[in-house]
Amino acid sequence: MLLRRHLLGAGLAAPLLLRNRAALAQPASAFSDRPLRYICPFPPGATNDNIARVMSRALGERLGISVVVENRAGAGGAVGARLVAEARPDAHTLLNASAGNLVIAPHLGAVGYDPLRDLAPVALTGEAYSIVAVHPSLPVNSIAELVAYAQQNPGLLNYASAGIGSAGHLRGALLAEEGRFDAVHAPFPGSAHAAHSVVAGDCHLIIDPIAAPHVRAGRLRGIATLGPDRWDLFPEVPTLTEQNFGESWPNGGWFGLFAPRGTSEDAIAELNRHYNDSLADAAVDAALRRFGLRPIAATPRELARRVAADHAESGATLRRLRIA
Repeated sequence: MLLRRHLLGAGLAAPLLLRNRAALAQPASAFSDRPLRYICPFPPGATNDNIARVMSRALGERLGISVVVENRAGAGGAVGARLVAEARPDAHTLLNASAGNLVIAPHLGAVGYDPLRDLAPVALTGEAYSIVAVHPSLPVNSIAELVAYAQQNPGLLNYASAGIGSAGHLRGALLAEEGRFDAVHAPFPGSAHAAHSVVAGDCHLIIDPIAAPHVRAGRLRGIATLGPDRWDLFPEVPTLTEQNFGESWPNGGWFGLFAPRGTSEDAIAELNRHYNDSLADAAVDAALRRFGLRPIAATPRELARRVAADHAESGATLRRLRIA
């Protein structure tokens, strides 16, 4: 009887020991079961929003919790960025940032946060391709033709962007400066609205990845792409640098994940690991590339260096253009 009781006790204890060992083998998670807020600082339909939808689902699956996208648009992405900067640093409120609201917008006015001090870099999503797209009524098929047309029709052209301080705003100003023509900036509350204004003929051109589906559908004409090489969605469209433009432009085309300052290093490391694992997933990679992104895994420290360098370069460019 005693032997039988010992055997039964050992049998009951074995699953508990195995579970305890498995728990010890897994790193403790910094995340509770409550939903994680994934702040998109632009309206639905914007490039930032599209990326947020993809990455929030992928991150939620790996964390095993609900990750809810919240659109908090305004001030070129500054409203959403400030919300995250002021949030409790418990890793449950995150910012799906674009370069615009971290390295451009803070130079243009009081945004209520310091991107180098108040936000903790978590993970880089990738480099964004972009496209210079014009309304089909504009009689241009290249950057040279656009510049010639603008110079022959001074003060006529305008360009749409996702708002003051967006990458499209800066790029439009740089194109006008390098081409030595005047163009009026037309800011909208998000890239989707900006693209629709060009499709409707209210604006003449846009420099934004959100224009890609309109170009493919023939509603807009692509005359140049921006990126490290030709965009594989538009292999026939030469890059801006191939057309001898944009060589010295600051790099404002990336997306990344950020948390409030003071978020624990353990939580950031866990998020970075799951995020980079998501980027390596074939389905996630394909979805991001459809939105004009080339996924790139990076450490929080690498992203921090990138933000600091681009912040300084963009600030110098804005001051030269007398925008800041």
